Amino acid sequence: MGKYNFDKVVNRENTSCVKWDFRTRCNEKATKDGLPLWVADMDFECAQPIIDALHKRVEHKIFGYSSNDTKEYKESVYSWYKRRFNLELEKDNIFYSPGVVPAIITLIKILTNEDDKVIIQQPVYTPFELKVKNNNREVVSNSLKYDGQRYEMDFEDLREKAKDPKAKVMLLCSPHNPVGRVWKEEELRTVIEICMENDLWIISDEIHSDLIRKGNKHIPTLEVGNDYKDKIITCTAPSKTFNLAGMHLSNIIINNKKLQQQWLFEIKDKLDIGAPSPFAIASTIAAYNECEDWIDELNEYLDGNIEFIDNYLKKNLAKVKLVKPEGTYLAWLDFNGYGLNKAELEDFMFKKARVLFNQGYSFGKEGNGFVRVNAACPRYILEEAMDRIKNNL
Repeated sequence: MGKYNFDKVVNRENTSCVKWDFRTRCNEKATKDGLPLWVADMDFECAQPIIDALHKRVEHKIFGYSSNDTKEYKESVYSWYKRRFNLELEKDNIFYSPGVVPAIITLIKILTNEDDKVIIQQPVYTPFELKVKNNNREVVSNSLKYDGQRYEMDFEDLREKAKDPKAKVMLLCSPHNPVGRVWKEEELRTVIEICMENDLWIISDEIHSDLIRKGNKHIPTLEVGNDYKDKIITCTAPSKTFNLAGMHLSNIIINNKKLQQQWLFEIKDKLDIGAPSPFAIASTIAAYNECEDWIDELNEYLDGNIEFIDNYLKKNLAKVKLVKPEGTYLAWLDFNGYGLNKAELEDFMFKKARVLFNQGYSFGKEGNGFVRVNAACPRYILEEAMDRIKNNL
């Protein structure tokens, strides 16, 4: 028995919670009694040191303009990546963004012109395609290869698409959302070599890097690509790791000095985005300095949740295949064995079974027939979701 109780069910309703209070917005077919396992935040209480730090900050009773451009803040980020990944960041290269997605789009607007091409690897986190298109850049999918059990990169296809002179940026998801791959060193090295050969920027979304399943290891893209670090931007955040998404704080690692100035001009001079709230700063420092034991126990619990889903499917829903994740707290389920089309699968999930998962097609056409399940919840909730599927198929 660990120090933390992740089996505790916390009622999140009537707290302005997107996941629970706005559940019908995940899909027009969703019902108010649907069980929400869609939005990628966790149904677990934050670690006590974070709560204590927030109480202390509230007791100060003044909440004016604040800045994370301090020695204490940057040391907390630096020491976390040094301890967890043996990655030594230059503290002056850590920049603030209210979120990883806004940072990615800001970077793409700086690094590309309209109608330039951005390479993504579908099925992939929905905003990669949507936000790039909405900013008048062309999305090129270097689709992942699926063999019925596992996903791999298609390097031959990537080589061809990277040769296009209009291709300027490779948007890498590491670990990959939703398929759960934790890329190996040789895979990352090949990606970097291809991008070097074609002078492509790499934006590496590593927001799930602390959520790694047993037997796997996250390798930062910067660790492999140190010789190319001026053209690699890493997007990180405490939000997924410590369930702090509502704090709106991300750390963007930019090594290129020219790009740093372009970033600051875009963020400060054009958009007037200042700095995080005092609560975001306090919670992040506490998380990185005092909550390592919490994330270690959380990862063990998440391993158990994934194992539960796997065993449940094998015993009760043999036609459903779990693409077993190596990282993230997301389960990518393949329902193609039932032969349902997009509308039929959607109707079943939202209307009949009343389970609110993300539909696979939203991650690209490669996701047709799949659903993404957020497994970061007490096991009781997962069991209820699986039972609803079994009892209505």
